[in-house]
Amino acid sequence: MQPIIKIENLSKVYRLGVVGTGTLSHDLKRWYYQVRGREDPYLKIAEVNARSTNSESDYVWALKDINLEVMPGEVLGIIGKNGAGKSTLLKILSKVTGPTTGSIHYNGRIGALLEVGTGFHQELTGRENIFLNGAILGMTKAEIRGKLDEIIYFSGVERYIDTPVKRYSSGMMVRLGFAVAAHLEPEILIVDEVLAVGDVEFQKKCLAKMQDVSKKGRTVLFVSHNMSSILGLCNRGILLDRGQMLNIGETEIIINKYLSLGNELKGEITDKSKVASNKKLKLRKARLLDEDKLVNNEFDIRKKVFLEIFFEIYIPGRGYNIAFELTHLQYGTVFASGFLDFDVENRKSKFWERGKYKVTIELPVDFLRGGDYYITITSAIPRIEVLDLFPYELSFRLLDTNSPTAKSREGRRGVILPVIDWQLN
Repeated sequence: MQPIIKIENLSKVYRLGVVGTGTLSHDLKRWYYQVRGREDPYLKIAEVNARSTNSESDYVWALKDINLEVMPGEVLGIIGKNGAGKSTLLKILSKVTGPTTGSIHYNGRIGALLEVGTGFHQELTGRENIFLNGAILGMTKAEIRGKLDEIIYFSGVERYIDTPVKRYSSGMMVRLGFAVAAHLEPEILIVDEVLAVGDVEFQKKCLAKMQDVSKKGRTVLFVSHNMSSILGLCNRGILLDRGQMLNIGETEIIINKYLSLGNELKGEITDKSKVASNKKLKLRKARLLDEDKLVNNEFDIRKKVFLEIFFEIYIPGRGYNIAFELTHLQYGTVFASGFLDFDVENRKSKFWERGKYKVTIELPVDFLRGGDYYITITSAIPRIEVLDLFPYELSFRLLDTNSPTAKSREGRRGVILPVIDWQLN
């Protein structure tokens, strides 16, 4: 069987700090090397894409030497830290941008859902954008019309379908964008992390639809920071780090390698950037504290563990939510919890003033299995917009060797291991 996508020696270089490739002298030098059949001189000075380190070069490898074959009907998960090159890879595959070097061979039409609003004309209505996207995919008007009712129903934006999409919320835009991408019968469906913008109900619909698409022999490429979704949907995965492909293989193995990447347990993480990209809310710092309120990354299962989250609000308003998800290295997601102060009597959520805040949570570790755990922290306006994310960066080790119940836990499966009193009557 021939691969539906074949990627050979794919690389992408970006120049930092400016729009375009650089100065006129840089472009002339590139042209001179090209006409003489020599390699682009600036590729030699490009450096690995490491966000947290300074360098002397203005050129970075967003992707470097990616080789990959994707088979028809395969659901491929693409995972990695922020800045690993996941979105860049999808943009190149979707033909939004071109590679610096290397080649891609396709054997089918591509439907893609990348950033919110990608592929939509803001002045056109939802209905008109459906026809526009179908035409871009090479479909006839009759083919698009045959799918129109199904797309509108799936998106759940029937009431606004004849309204210009510039008036849609980001959640509505994602709903319509996914419905279009999934229903216009592309052989290859590409979906980025943008699904996190939708509410839980719609995310479930999207995951079910992607499973249905793959059963019909179509190929799905899926990027997400939600390891549960990756594990449940994908039959193979690739791990990207600093623009390079570290591993490819079974999904569970790739997830474990991702979670143990670097294997440095971090009891405190800080984002030092001055301005929030969303202009609304910024996660500033998160840390794990022991009973003595000291930062730590190793804890005794018999003692208390506290999680502190520091964040800053730039625009006053309602509906801001802070949430975290606890993940075990081997067993996956353990539980998730969110903070949304809701006034039941007045049916209003808390009004947040501009300023800096801190929330503190005591983690219920006494019934957990010992081992390494990772915490993802998210700030969002539920069902509308994800504002900021600390994906799997905060981590700690839970020690269960000397607890009174350690023996009773041995050999038991699962990550939640409560001590249960069995009474025989």
